[in-house]
Amino acid sequence: MSIETSIASLVEDASGQPYPYRRVELVEPDWTRFPGWRDVTAADWASVQWQRAHCVKNVRQLRELMGDLIDDRFYADLERDQAERATMSMLVPPQMLNTMVPHETPSGPGSLTEAFYADPIRHYMLPVLSDRRTDWASHPHATRDSLHEHDMWATEGLTHRYPTKVLAELLPTCPQYCGHCTRMDLVGNSTPVIEKLKFAGKPNDRIGDMLDYLRRTPQVRDVVVSGGDVANMPWPRLEAFLTSVLEIENVRDIRLATKALVGLPQHWLQPDVVEGMSRVAGMARSRGVSLAIHTHANHAQSITPLVAEASRAMLDAGVRDVRNQGVLLNGVNADPHALLDLCFALLDGAQVMPYYFYMCDMIPYSEHWRVSVADAQRLQHHIMGYLPGFATPRIVCDVPFVGKRWVHQLADYDTERGISYWTKNYRTSIEATDPEALSRTYEYYDPIHTLPEAGQRWWAEHGRLDESALKAAEVAEASRRTAALQAY
Repeated sequence: MSIETSIASLVEDASGQPYPYRRVELVEPDWTRFPGWRDVTAADWASVQWQRAHCVKNVRQLRELMGDLIDDRFYADLERDQAERATMSMLVPPQMLNTMVPHETPSGPGSLTEAFYADPIRHYMLPVLSDRRTDWASHPHATRDSLHEHDMWATEGLTHRYPTKVLAELLPTCPQYCGHCTRMDLVGNSTPVIEKLKFAGKPNDRIGDMLDYLRRTPQVRDVVVSGGDVANMPWPRLEAFLTSVLEIENVRDIRLATKALVGLPQHWLQPDVVEGMSRVAGMARSRGVSLAIHTHANHAQSITPLVAEASRAMLDAGVRDVRNQGVLLNGVNADPHALLDLCFALLDGAQVMPYYFYMCDMIPYSEHWRVSVADAQRLQHHIMGYLPGFATPRIVCDVPFVGKRWVHQLADYDTERGISYWTKNYRTSIEATDPEALSRTYEYYDPIHTLPEAGQRWWAEHGRLDESALKAAEVAEASRRTAALQAY
């Protein structure tokens, strides 16, 4: 269903409202419905070690789990995508896999196939070749590092993009790999189509350089600690880093980025992690620093009692807030009801604050997920008024060389060719001497298949790169990234 059709088909409930609010009780789906987990106990499921050891990393392991409940055509579809299109290697924790087709009761061979194909969480955690667009699999302006984060490194892995805040990429791994990952050029294992870059420096050296930069850069008050995912960093090392950051006088905000609160909540429920977070939160409070956790949920199905328990554990430990930064994805949540269902599941069920929905970035092979700026604006309109103002998420476009902008902040918009124009009010770290940085406009591009026929014709004539040119561009970009890594 298209976004336009989805919005037009909103039905009013008995009270006359287009969206019928209802308090939904969170449920942990029964994992024993899958053949490979029939004998898994509740104690196993609650164990982070068991969860990590039983992640699905390839088609063979998915077959062993699902058996013949899914047809061979799906496995073949997934295998082809892994070989021909996937920018992220396969890594799905049991917790996340269990939220796929949660309401389906298996009834025999192939009985879950169609529901599995249609499942919103499957759509971004296990993309298949038939999901992808065949007309424009990648936008002509798609790049591996679409936000140019590496170009803005102050030290290796420390992106200084905004005037008062930095992003610290501590490690290049996650407990789960989402197909739409914006850092697909660095995070995770290489795939047949993407040779991943690697950090050049040793972890301790990189972290030391980051801390040195923060100490000598007093205008930085806000540190986002990410990767990868901080849940993949041994807790003693993460606590040591956070303690060092808290000792830097100019730092006033620390945000920990972790998909694992949703995809692997068992990690954040470990006693040593909870106790350690309590120590860090206590130190933050005593120094007047705001400590928050930012997680990543894209659909209400993924919000379960274990997620709520992990969120409460972090809040009880003294974290000021747990917030969600989702990604707007066609086929997953690009629908007013789906967005509001997710927001209320987060807010009512798990005490997680809906914060942002990012438009999917212009990375390779992402066109089937991306939506136009116009559609994002319509979605923002349709979710207004239902949630408290402080919990109404903004839909934002992360514009290359600009940064996060609310989707209504554009300066101009060519809707025929799908080119939006944006301005900014600060210089990034690569524009310190650019006199025109604050006066020029910066471009963002809608998916070509969403454009009117005239716009699609224009791109077909002016934007099509042949395969050899596309490959040459990818190789050139990878070489530039490698050189940037080696410079640190």
